[in-house]
Amino acid sequence: MWAVPGDRMPRWLPRAMVLALALVACFRLATWAFDQLTGLFLDILIAFFLALAVEPAVARMAARGMRRGAATGLVFLGILVSVAGFFTLLGSMLADQIVTMVDDFPKYLDKVIRWVNSTFHTELSRVQIQDSLLHSAWLRKYVENSANNVLDVSAQVLSGLFQVLTVTLFAFYFAADGPRLRRALCSVLPPARQAEVLRAWEIAVAKTGGYLYSRGLMALISGIAHYILLEVLGVPYAPALAVWVGLVSQFIPTIGTYLAGALPMLIAFTVEPWYAVWVLGFVVVYQQFENYLLQPRITAKTVDIHPAVAFGSVIAGTALLGAVGALIAIPATATLQAFLSAYVRRYDVTDDPRIDGRPRRPSRGRAMRGRLRGALRRQRG
Repeated sequence: MWAVPGDRMPRWLPRAMVLALALVACFRLATWAFDQLTGLFLDILIAFFLALAVEPAVARMAARGMRRGAATGLVFLGILVSVAGFFTLLGSMLADQIVTMVDDFPKYLDKVIRWVNSTFHTELSRVQIQDSLLHSAWLRKYVENSANNVLDVSAQVLSGLFQVLTVTLFAFYFAADGPRLRRALCSVLPPARQAEVLRAWEIAVAKTGGYLYSRGLMALISGIAHYILLEVLGVPYAPALAVWVGLVSQFIPTIGTYLAGALPMLIAFTVEPWYAVWVLGFVVVYQQFENYLLQPRITAKTVDIHPAVAFGSVIAGTALLGAVGALIAIPATATLQAFLSAYVRRYDVTDDPRIDGRPRRPSRGRAMRGRLRGALRRQRG
């Protein structure tokens, strides 16, 4: 359709175009800002759940007359001292074992070479293997890549330390100023909504505490199981290694199992190379037992959440937020489930055997009618 001469552009069209461009620009700006601040949002989320975890201890000390800031600082100081002492002990133990392993490496290599020669009827020697390794191209390439990646590793370490500091500061403020934060949040809500927010906060504290209790219980069971294995194999530092396996495998999501099993394997290798294979097999088998049998049952009792829901929440949390999602998925799901259960109306269940999985028996009248129909069919036949 051709424009008629003399027609003017509608007055609202330039404004609509400017408004559309402004909306597109605001959307792009908001998307860019969200992408840039995703890491900060995740740190705040971790800090919030960490503050919920220490809230019972801080509230208990504050009820006895201690200021919340001092109580929070005391709790965080205790956590810091415990973590530092644990890693210092493990670091010294690991350094001693690395020195021992380096000194005894020729002996281990000779033992492996003798086994290979006797099993596969070869004639390998340690001198040949050392010469082939020292003159190999992949070793030179690995050394060059390691030298080039030193700066990247240093940057990642500094970034990790900064992230830990950020989470700690936010968690400290959330825990120390918990009453002020709740008061500020409730001040913008009507009284009915204030009660709901406070109830949700209380449920979140309870569920987070239950989740930490379940993790601590699984860490204890895992530590005892691995301690028995290491003692049977005669691996040194069995108690410290058992504590390492229990804590790291439970409180570091996704890669915690691999980090927990690597250190006992390394120490077991210094005793007998084949002991490392035994430790690896036990770690894999126990992890499957924990994932499919132990964790769902303990979580169902301590957090009051169905095992299938707990398992699915961990998978969904990992898919959405990675390791952070796997760590906070269960307490977040349990909190949401407990909060929403107050708004779900429930009814009495009818006394029907099909609910319990039993087949339904036909009534007497129905059975009599069935027999009469059968008799009539036989007479007609």
